[in-house]
Amino acid sequence: MTTGPTGGTSSKTRIESRGRTLTTSGNRRSPLPIVAIVLTKNEEAQINSTLSRLKNFAEIVVVDSHSDDSTVEIAKEHGARVLQFTWNGTYPKKKQWSLENATAGHEWVLLLDADETPTPALLDELRSIVADPDAHSAYDVPLLYRFSGKVLRHGHRVTKRSLLRVGHARFPDVGDEDLPGIREVEGHYQPEVDGPVGKVKSPILHDDRDPVSSWFDRHNRYSDWEAHLRSRPGLRQAIAGRRSKQGQLFDRVPFKPGAFFAYSFLARGGFLDGRAGFDYAFALASYYWQIGLKVRELETAERDDRD
Repeated sequence: MTTGPTGGTSSKTRIESRGRTLTTSGNRRSPLPIVAIVLTKNEEAQINSTLSRLKNFAEIVVVDSHSDDSTVEIAKEHGARVLQFTWNGTYPKKKQWSLENATAGHEWVLLLDADETPTPALLDELRSIVADPDAHSAYDVPLLYRFSGKVLRHGHRVTKRSLLRVGHARFPDVGDEDLPGIREVEGHYQPEVDGPVGKVKSPILHDDRDPVSSWFDRHNRYSDWEAHLRSRPGLRQAIAGRRSKQGQLFDRVPFKPGAFFAYSFLARGGFLDGRAGFDYAFALASYYWQIGLKVRELETAERDDRD
């Protein structure tokens, strides 16, 4: 016990966590008993902001893919443990490898991309979840997107199964290792969970501050993966069953570009976000058009090969 400035007493505890000493006192909360895993590759522009918002976690682990910028140095300055991931073209990919190699000594893990950070409200929810002896095995978390410089409050919503109980969730080998586009990181599907899955209300902020051109570069690669996936019915069906319920619905919807724009911009109120809401809905509608165009190109090439 230590004497406070007013003569009272306050408790003070030092907690050793993977090389980081966390001190709690009467006016500071104890760290969340969760390991925050951040996936990176050449993220020097974003990683400082991300890691500065993860100080509430018992441990921060950066799983890096041999960045050739200052990502690793910045991560170490924040006290993060850095692991290097080298993909050899086979299973496991990066997220599953992280679950296998970066979670020792922890019961819970929060999986994050380099531009994702938990909002203050989510931190409070996480604290309640990990303190609950009847907590589920995993939790789906909504994403709040920043697009073209504006945080979008309306329109299309995405959820990710980001909070996982260690040992109860895994990304299976779906057989997409040879598909182009996404490569070393798992595609657009959720991990399998041994046990019930819950939902949280508060979001992760997808704080994408890269230029819009990088968004189009990424989605060009994503559309390659999605198009080749659709050319393999068995693989497409296997992955469709592992998407979110919303993702499973969109996978079956015809006329996706128009349907998605109407859904996001009109039905879901994307217009309330102004020009950024329109741009986001139109960009994602174009992404679905791009997938369809690439599928037709693959089908034409396959027919030509048979003739």
